[in-house]
Amino acid sequence: MKRWIPWMAAAIVIVLVAGGAWRAIAARQAQQQSLAATVKAGPVVMEVAQGEVSPVRRQRLVLEVPVSGSLRAVQSATIKARVAGELQGLQLREGDSVRAGQEVAHIDPADSHARLRQAQQQADAAKAQVQISQRQFENNRALVDQGFISRTALDTSQASLNAAQASYQAALAAADVARKALADTVLRSPITGQVAQRLAQNGERVAVEARILEVVDLSRLELEALLAPADSVAVRVGQKARLTLEGHGEPLLATVVRISPSAQAGSRTVPVYLAVTPGTNQPALRQGLFVQGQLDVGMAEMLTAPLDAVRTDKPAPYVQVADGGRVAHRTVRTSQRAQVDGQTVVAIEGLPEGTLVLAGRVGALPEGTALRLPESGPALAASAASAQH
Repeated sequence: MKRWIPWMAAAIVIVLVAGGAWRAIAARQAQQQSLAATVKAGPVVMEVAQGEVSPVRRQRLVLEVPVSGSLRAVQSATIKARVAGELQGLQLREGDSVRAGQEVAHIDPADSHARLRQAQQQADAAKAQVQISQRQFENNRALVDQGFISRTALDTSQASLNAAQASYQAALAAADVARKALADTVLRSPITGQVAQRLAQNGERVAVEARILEVVDLSRLELEALLAPADSVAVRVGQKARLTLEGHGEPLLATVVRISPSAQAGSRTVPVYLAVTPGTNQPALRQGLFVQGQLDVGMAEMLTAPLDAVRTDKPAPYVQVADGGRVAHRTVRTSQRAQVDGQTVVAIEGLPEGTLVLAGRVGALPEGTALRLPESGPALAASAASAQH
């Protein structure tokens, strides 16, 4: 009697499946009708707000070249040992001040004193020999005049006198060398400045040319900046630069004082030297501090666009322009950057003056996208061009 139950369950399942399929088909048809209505209404138009479009302008820019490097003292010196021996009397340490000519240390002078005494005694002996040879020559000359001895004996005494005089001069030169060696045992600072490094300790036996102290004069500092060949062409002596020290906001002023006449081998960079002029509120500058900044190399009129309008998500830089009310992509070449009225602009090539450029915040738009510019947008290009004439 219950054979009808399976048939009833199957019928219910079939009704449910048919209902779901009908609803899916109805939703699909509604979606297609909505899409068709949208297409009939017209293409999507991108609304561009005020400030999101600007014309390419011709502006007078301050041309700048980036520079960076470490500060170094114009005058520095390494005090070295001029004679070998035991180092004594070195009291200075890093940061201590020294004066030009100040004695900073000395080498044990015992050996030098002994050599000087030896050289002086040899000179005295040579001088005595000259005196003996001189008297002998004078006696022989008197005897020759009286005819007691021959001219040959006089010539021999003359040669002996000359040899004695030469030996005496050599002994005097040896004494001068020994005296100089004794003076070299005293180490003096050649410049006024501060001790940057202490490289030896008292009691060490140092060799000739051993480094003892390094002294730097912080009153004059300079920056050695390595510039690319293209950037170095516009650099001239006397040009100004603004440098920043890491951790300090106030800029340092610098002036180009020297330009290397040749590029460095390998890197092909050109060294340019800038004298740094610290300001009144500047921290104490030290050799080796890293600074960076911009060197002003002149002014020029160039076509410019906002820097953020230049996009780099393609192999070549490009900008999005409003061409006939639609988006177009134009490849450009960029060069100098500058700050104009608080905005960073970049010099570009590849676009005529007055071209409307979309700002970077608009985002990437496909080419051909319709645009609705602000009311002032169509007049921007004309006003930019007329402002230059």
